[in-house]
Amino acid sequence: MALFSDEMRRDPFATYQRMRSSSPLYFEAETGLWMLFDYDSVRWALTDHETFSSRHGVDWIVFTDPPRHTKLRALISKAFTPRSVVNLEPRIRELSRGLLDELKGRSEIDLVGDYSTPLPIMVIAEMLGIPLVDRPRFAAWNNVILKLSYTIGRRDAEAMAAQNDFMNATGEMSEYLIALRSRREHDPADDLLTRLWQAEVDGERLTHEEVLGFFQGLLLAGSETTTHLITNAILCFIEHPAELQRVRANPELLPSAIEEVLRYRSPLQWMYRIARRDVSLHGQTIPAGKMVLPIIGSGNRDERVFADAERFDVGRNPNAHIAFGHGIHFCMGAPLARLESRIALTDLLGRIEDLRLASDEPWEPRKGLHVHGPAWLRIGFD
Repeated sequence: MALFSDEMRRDPFATYQRMRSSSPLYFEAETGLWMLFDYDSVRWALTDHETFSSRHGVDWIVFTDPPRHTKLRALISKAFTPRSVVNLEPRIRELSRGLLDELKGRSEIDLVGDYSTPLPIMVIAEMLGIPLVDRPRFAAWNNVILKLSYTIGRRDAEAMAAQNDFMNATGEMSEYLIALRSRREHDPADDLLTRLWQAEVDGERLTHEEVLGFFQGLLLAGSETTTHLITNAILCFIEHPAELQRVRANPELLPSAIEEVLRYRSPLQWMYRIARRDVSLHGQTIPAGKMVLPIIGSGNRDERVFADAERFDVGRNPNAHIAFGHGIHFCMGAPLARLESRIALTDLLGRIEDLRLASDEPWEPRKGLHVHGPAWLRIGFD
């Protein structure tokens, strides 16, 4: 199954539907991956950390298990508070409108390059306290981290190059954080990195390596998820003009529409897990120690959980999607992604009419096998 081909990554949903019916648990011999396609299995793998370990490769909170995960999450929660997210709203509006002001007079843009990529990166950079002059490095590091997905089940030249690039970038980021912390000691600031360095629980603080891991994880998750959420929302609205009209006529539907985009075109399509023991499921056994891929994008289209699951419905209720994960690893940045996308879509829809694709070419998927969304999306409008 060519799960990682460009064609499949553009539109995997018919294949997902077929797999849920015929092979909800599928062993891919070439990569050695066990893939889960139905909602209940995906949710179980994301939730049951006693059966499915998150330990894999890089030392980020998302790839840790209790008790270390519990400690890290408690410390990070001290700095990454709901209030700190809410307080960002005026600044996010300012950044969004500034980007759109730069596009005035144009009737065609690359939504990804001109708006939905720079906005989340600017927001995360400001949260962390990254100086404006350093943001190009920030974007470059994000692209390197994104390509880590090419190492999944592979040992070819492309996978090795992605691993080497990540190791080099990690060294750069480590040195950068050391220098930035030194500057903060002489020039204190109220930013997320400073709060991370100061956070303390039961006399413990985050180590340099733990702050670095969070920095890398937030850089990827904090920008990529929101970028694809915004872009995929516009793609959904273009493909379903009647649903766009519902939102225009009833702006209070926008939060519900965002949840439906998260379900219908989940920005994160799959996540890693490792079976801690032999796992019996769907008449097969996943051997202990093997890598499991819960396919979130498929679980969110499971017709046994979502009525008329292949229909994009901006008013869908209930909508128990698992786009942000589930259980102890539920995405800490979910409130920020929702806030940014609500502001972005309000601003975009408030300024543009007659929204349409400006190119007939199939869109190129983003360079990250685990994410779903275009690397570019040329749109036209009035």
